[in-house]
Amino acid sequence: MIDRQHELPVTRQARLLNLSRSNVYYKPVPVSEADLKIMRRLDGLHLECPFAGSRMLRDFLNRDGFAVGRKHVSTLMKRMDIHALYCKPNTSKKHPAHKVYPYLLRGLPIKRGNHVWATDITYIPMAKGFVYLCAIVDWASRKILSHRVSISLDTTFCLEALAEAFERYGQPEIFNTDQGSQFTSTDFTQALKDRHIDISMDGKGCWRDNVFVERIWRSIKYEEVYLHAYASVSEAKAGIARYIALYNSRRPHSSLDKQTPDEFYYGSLPSGKLAA
Repeated sequence: MIDRQHELPVTRQARLLNLSRSNVYYKPVPVSEADLKIMRRLDGLHLECPFAGSRMLRDFLNRDGFAVGRKHVSTLMKRMDIHALYCKPNTSKKHPAHKVYPYLLRGLPIKRGNHVWATDITYIPMAKGFVYLCAIVDWASRKILSHRVSISLDTTFCLEALAEAFERYGQPEIFNTDQGSQFTSTDFTQALKDRHIDISMDGKGCWRDNVFVERIWRSIKYEEVYLHAYASVSEAKAGIARYIALYNSRRPHSSLDKQTPDEFYYGSLPSGKLAA
């Protein structure tokens, strides 16, 4: 944790903690109350209609009484890091330093814990403002292995979630992500390569590749986030952590034959390979 009152300069503290200077000095750009209301509604619409692009979302918002144009909707979607989920030609220019890996899970039976892990980021609205949530999830059991909440889309909080998952649960054979810049970054992919983990990436804009993580986001938001207007980042962190503990240990899933994620995860691990 950075202590701005400490005699050691902030830049030196950041270097010792292996934090980027941009993350340390980051100050969120203020968002108007009107935009926050639109963003909260956009988040709900995206969960209900993940295929909707900026044009359709603008039309939904207009029907709900929000006088907003498509350009502004597109700007807010970028800020929230949400995208329409559908197959389309990849016309975006790849970052020259970020390699994109092939999707390895098509047709692959995934029936045990620590075979495949996945990660994603989602937008979390608060009473005044918003944060981002990154989670590491075991594919077969739907167990949320670790998570982090951040005020920015810096790669650091994703790396922290990954490090915690490694420490607590070992490692998977395959790690699946989308093509977000946090996950294609050299720091993130190298952390996987160092452990000889196969890297898999969703097809750009292909909702089928990421549908189970989207369902987890829906559960978190409808069963926790939308029921509480978090007054602060610390309150959001506490509420999300409390829900994830309940989700893992007590919430049964029909897809897991009514088992909880914890029950399926630990029950499916090979003998002698239980997580720490």
